[in-house]
Amino acid sequence: MTYCVGLYLREGLVLLSDTRTNAGVDHISVFSKMQVEEVPGERVLTMLSAGNLAITQAVWNRLQEGVQLGGVRQTLRSVPNMFRAARLVGQAVRDVFAADGEALKAQEVRFDISLMLGGQIVGEPPRLFLVYAAGNFIEATADTPFLQIGEHKYGKPILDRAVSFDTSVVDGVKLVLISMDSTLRSNLTVGLPVDLLVYRADSFAVTLRKRLTEEDAYFRVIRDGWSEALRQAYMEMPRPDWVPQ
Repeated sequence: MTYCVGLYLREGLVLLSDTRTNAGVDHISVFSKMQVEEVPGERVLTMLSAGNLAITQAVWNRLQEGVQLGGVRQTLRSVPNMFRAARLVGQAVRDVFAADGEALKAQEVRFDISLMLGGQIVGEPPRLFLVYAAGNFIEATADTPFLQIGEHKYGKPILDRAVSFDTSVVDGVKLVLISMDSTLRSNLTVGLPVDLLVYRADSFAVTLRKRLTEEDAYFRVIRDGWSEALRQAYMEMPRPDWVPQ
């Protein structure tokens, strides 16, 4: 299982993914689920993945080699805009399904994949998309400024309450880390380390890319501080006067 989250903010994008993969309780590994294509001064694109590791890696490899779209072989480094990039990722997913779908079905393996694609190409603002297993996709908007893939239910409540399009990038980093911590505490199939990427709008270069481990001092502050804040908030809530003493 996986948890990845992306924030679409006025100041830019904040993207976070865990790194745990497992094929049973005794076979747990660490793989990065964050891939980055960067052409400084011209484009930055980041893809986060959830689902079957072999399928997600096959899609990324096809994107590296080039995918036929509109009769032209293109890569994430050559597409003219982010909408075309999302279409390219969707086509790569369909190509992998066409190549491997029947073989996976014969082995009773579900074609399990979801992808998040965020970034900016010169000539347009930053954009953030969620690509489904069918190759279709949706886009984050100012009214819906975050997307999630994988095990998202534990990390969603804090985002629903706190994230808006006008949230700062710095506050966005805090919120995705709280969201991830909530997921880590409730689902053992999501695990550290986590990969964080920050992209500030119109910079056309990765602002920050960082891997946080169990030993990271700031992540420990987030984990302990949020737990204490929740306990304090709970204690300060008024007691229900309709419950007998």
